[in-house]
Amino acid sequence: MPYIADLLAAHRGENFTLHEQYLNAQMVRVLRTIGYDRRYVRGRGQYLYDDRGDEYLDLLAGFGVFAVGRNHPQVVGALTDLLGQELPDLVQLDASLLSGLLAKKLLGSMPGDVSRVFFCNSGTEATEAAIKFSRYATKRSKLLYCENAFHGLTTGALALNGEEIFRAGFGPLLPDCHAVPFNDLAALEQALSGRDVAAFFFEPIQGKGVNLPDDGYLPEAERLCRKYGALVVADEIQTGLGRTGKLWAIDHWGLEPDMILTAKALSGGFVPIGAVAMRKGIMDAVFNRMDRAVVHGSTFSKNNLAMAAGLATLQVIEEEKLVEHAAALGGELIRELGALVAKHEFLAAVRGKGMMIAIEFGAPRSLALRAAWSVLEAAKKGLFCQMVAIPLLKKHRILTQTAGYGMNVIKLLPPLVIDARDKDRIVAALDDVIADCHRVPGSVWDLGKTLAGHALNAHAA
Repeated sequence: MPYIADLLAAHRGENFTLHEQYLNAQMVRVLRTIGYDRRYVRGRGQYLYDDRGDEYLDLLAGFGVFAVGRNHPQVVGALTDLLGQELPDLVQLDASLLSGLLAKKLLGSMPGDVSRVFFCNSGTEATEAAIKFSRYATKRSKLLYCENAFHGLTTGALALNGEEIFRAGFGPLLPDCHAVPFNDLAALEQALSGRDVAAFFFEPIQGKGVNLPDDGYLPEAERLCRKYGALVVADEIQTGLGRTGKLWAIDHWGLEPDMILTAKALSGGFVPIGAVAMRKGIMDAVFNRMDRAVVHGSTFSKNNLAMAAGLATLQVIEEEKLVEHAAALGGELIRELGALVAKHEFLAAVRGKGMMIAIEFGAPRSLALRAAWSVLEAAKKGLFCQMVAIPLLKKHRILTQTAGYGMNVIKLLPPLVIDARDKDRIVAALDDVIADCHRVPGSVWDLGKTLAGHALNAHAA
């Protein structure tokens, strides 16, 4: 019986009403306020389709989940095949074959001598596992992370987050977690020098803002950690699996961390999965006796659907050469968007690697434009990005969003399957929308006034 199809048909169009009544009503308010309240009914590759049949180019990719695109037929086929096998699943007192095969495949792609995997259900669970494993393996408690970092939103992972908007009101958080400035080797060495640090957690490229490290920062940071006995934990949850034009972003700098965290894209966009790849010594330290074989785990972590999705996703990335494609087409996109900086006063910089790209805006030179910019900034920092993102959606049907709270940065995380036609569409659309922002007064600035009004009202409330 087509139960789900019938259910969807019977409740067509009730998306926002149901969420308003039973889920996060504030998210519904946000979507309606900024005009993102579309009803998407289908996804394929890099495109979304709404209930009116309009096609949208998705440059969010589920915050990096859909690296191989939405509903990739090869991943769908693997899951369909699996469901027809009637395999036993989650026996728990068992060693499932698919999890062993995925572990072998995943480890074969990683640098250095990481040779063990712990599977979980998400990126934040991977972070939580790495926190526990690093503390137990080193018999130290202190953890270091970079300012502006994002490592997840569960309580332990939150203690390693650099943005106060996520932390406020949820404390006290996990103790003995300390921030160091990103790209500051002197500060890192000072924090490590007491030889009491269990691990240094870092994103090779920071997701909030798409902040790139200086060329020598990460190799030297790794050396300093080795010098002072701290483990090196690379958070590749968003940057991994081809996103930056290398299979792992750490490959840009030749790093060999003690632990590598992955999730998001490994799911193929279907079944949540996370993983911590680590050196054998770390795994052996935690699970050091038979009676400790269950000291850390996760009920659904090695389920067959997730393992099959991971195996199929890795196969698609390899067969379709998506890493090479991300490097080549992403490089072209960065160069062509970068060429717009000289053309538009509001456009301050374009940066990134592969298909992880930041478009940063800043105060213009012209007096009239600077005055308009200041009004928006006074209402709420980062509002200018919404003046770009909203017309991109409404006028050009391109889905984007800001790179972080209070930032004048739009982040592009397209599926790695976008093509040259999509690239040209992105460049033309951004050129058009940013040009409109230079027309003061104008329709875009009417939108800006509305957004500023909402921000001021929210602040007053």
